[in-house]
Amino acid sequence: MLKEETQHTTQTSSGDYVMSIRNLYKGFGSNKVLNDFSLNIPKGKSIGVLGKSGSGKSVLIKCIIGLMPPDSGSINVLGQEVPKLNNEDLDKLRVKVGFLFQSNALYDSMTVRENLEFPLRRHWMKKETRNVNDLVMEALEAVGLGHTVDMMPSELSGGMRKRIAIARTLILKPEIILYDEPTTGLDPITGREISHLMVEVQKKYNTTSIIISHDLNCVKIAADSLVMLIEGKNYAEGTFNEMKASTDPKIKLFFE
Repeated sequence: MLKEETQHTTQTSSGDYVMSIRNLYKGFGSNKVLNDFSLNIPKGKSIGVLGKSGSGKSVLIKCIIGLMPPDSGSINVLGQEVPKLNNEDLDKLRVKVGFLFQSNALYDSMTVRENLEFPLRRHWMKKETRNVNDLVMEALEAVGLGHTVDMMPSELSGGMRKRIAIARTLILKPEIILYDEPTTGLDPITGREISHLMVEVQKKYNTTSIIISHDLNCVKIAADSLVMLIEGKNYAEGTFNEMKASTDPKIKLFFE
């Protein structure tokens, strides 16, 4: 059932969720980008965040992964209070929180193999005893691109580069994946393929996801529920169909 902003203040323990954001504020001068934003995310769920350009979606993501400190509020991720972590502990947490950049952020001078090996070299998990090549191939097979292992990014289509970026995110076996506009720049057919791949990844790896997107088709396919980021707040939550059926003028604008 769709929950409006005024109904979203139920107090629950952050231990019940893999991510719990409470009363988050972030402003730039007089511009209050996040204004008492709260959100709880259960394990294994995929949450789509919809908002107009400049509404604070990217700021929210940066606060979650510790790239930007909030002015006030709580961000609890996997039991850790992000704003209180030092750089070393932040790096350890980021191993568990995969981030898919809108631009894919692949290194053009590296092969696909080298792009996937890079996070392993940077965040090598000592408990991991498997061969690096096995890990690379497992991640590539998960996105259906095992045959591209020795190709360069410039040899790949836009959709293939997006899949490689997802594979690079998966190689560290994150518990949470943050998707920043995952279908931007892709044609509708490829966008749907990536959206369905996100669902497959969630089911196979039991990941929890936040999807920042303007693409209604993407969040309809890949998100279990939606959050409307309006005026800096979690204005409403509900399924895609509940949101689409809403008579609230502020919500209807997204579906016209």
